[in-house]
Amino acid sequence: MRKEDLMAKIKLPYGERFLRAEIPDNRLEGIMSSKANDFRPNEPEAEIVRKALTAPVAGLPLRKMAEGKDKIVIITSDHTRPMPSRLTMPLLLEEIRKGNPKAEVCILIATGFHRPTTENELRQRFGNDIVDREKIVVHDCTDESMLKTIGRLSSGVDLKINKLAFEADLLAAEGFIEPHFFAGFSGGRKSILPGVAGRKSIMANHAAGMINDPRSRTGVLTGNPIHEEMVTAAGTAGLAFILNVVINKDKRIIKAFSGHYNHAHLAGCEFLAKEAGVQSQPADIVITTNGGYPLDQNIYQTVKCMTAAEATCRENGVIIVASECRDGHGGDSFFQTFARAAHPREVLEEIIKRSPEETIPDQWEAQILARILIKHRVIMVTGAPREMVESMHMKWAPSVESAIDLAGDLLGNNKGNITVIPDGVGVIVR
Repeated sequence: MRKEDLMAKIKLPYGERFLRAEIPDNRLEGIMSSKANDFRPNEPEAEIVRKALTAPVAGLPLRKMAEGKDKIVIITSDHTRPMPSRLTMPLLLEEIRKGNPKAEVCILIATGFHRPTTENELRQRFGNDIVDREKIVVHDCTDESMLKTIGRLSSGVDLKINKLAFEADLLAAEGFIEPHFFAGFSGGRKSILPGVAGRKSIMANHAAGMINDPRSRTGVLTGNPIHEEMVTAAGTAGLAFILNVVINKDKRIIKAFSGHYNHAHLAGCEFLAKEAGVQSQPADIVITTNGGYPLDQNIYQTVKCMTAAEATCRENGVIIVASECRDGHGGDSFFQTFARAAHPREVLEEIIKRSPEETIPDQWEAQILARILIKHRVIMVTGAPREMVESMHMKWAPSVESAIDLAGDLLGNNKGNITVIPDGVGVIVR
C-alpha cells in the first residue's frame, strides 16, 4: 500500500457521541491532546473529593467553617458546564451538615449571562433527590431585585452580585477547572464574576479592552486583567471556600482541590497547566471540537475551541470545527452581530470602539470570533442550519471528510498538512 493511501482514524467528541474522521497519514502533522484526558487516578472519584475536602490547600475544612453558620450558600455551575455535581454536591452537603446539622442551605446556580437552567437540566445535573429536597435558586443577572451592590470594578462600574450570596453567613462554591479562552482558566473566582454577578458587572469585566489585552488568553493568569478583576470580586463577595475538580475526557474526576478561593484555585490551575499544555504544531488545516455535550450546545460556546485552533493554524489557514450545536447559535444578539455585517472586520472595529459601559450582550464572543475569522476561514461540521452558519461568515459541511475537501478548495491546495485537536477546550497551546 502506498504511504499516501494510509489513513489515521481519529474520534472526535460530538454531542453525546463521536464522529470518526479518516485523515491521510502523509498529511497529518500531529494530534494535540491534553494528558489530563487519559489521566487515570488510583482512587475512586468520591475518595478523591473526600480527601480534598478534609485536607484544604489553605484554610479550614468546610465542616469546621460551617460550625455556627446558619445561612450557607453553595454556588454551582449551570447547564453549560459538565460539572459532576451528582457526586460532589452530596459530599459538600454532608460536610456542611456535619459541621452544622441545622444550617439553612441554598444551592445557587451560577448562570452568569447564560439562559436560566431548566428544572429538567437541574435534575440531570443533581439527580431527583437533591432537586426535591434542597432549596435551589437559579441566578438571573438581569433581575435587579436579586442583586446587591458590593463595590466597584476597575472600570468604574458597580460590582453587583446575587444578594443571597452576599447575605450568607458562609459562602462556598463548587466548580471545575479547565483552560479558559480569555480568563486563563475556569473555576475558582468565576463562581462570583460572572457566575452570580449582575448584567452590567459582567459586561464591564468582558469589555472590549479587557478581551483585547494580549494576556487575556488561554492558560494565562499573570497580568490577565479579566482574571485579576474576577479575583478581586470573589474577595469582595466573601467567597470563603471552594471545591474545584479537574476532569478527564470521560468527565470523570481525576483531581480535586479545596480551601481558600484563590490558593486552592491556583493549585488546581498549576496541576492542569502541566497536564493540558501542548506544543503548537502549525498546519494549513486544523480540526477541532468543543469537547462534545454540554459545551457544544451552540455556536456561541463553540468559539472557545476555535481559539485553540487559532493558536496553531497558519495565517489564512482553515479551521474545521465539529460541534453539534443542538441549540443553534446560542444568542440572537451574537448571531445578528455577524448576520448584519458585511465582513468580520466590521464586527471587530465596531466592538473595539465601545467603552465598558457600552458593552452589549455576547460581544466578547463576537469579538473573539471576528478576530479568528479575519485571520482564518472556518468550516463547521454541525447540526446547526447551513443558512445560520453561513450568515455568520463561516462555511458549512455535512462531514469531516467533506470539510477537508472544502478546505482544500479554499486553500487552492488539496495536500495541505493537518493538525487535529480532538478537544479544543481542553488544551493550552504553547
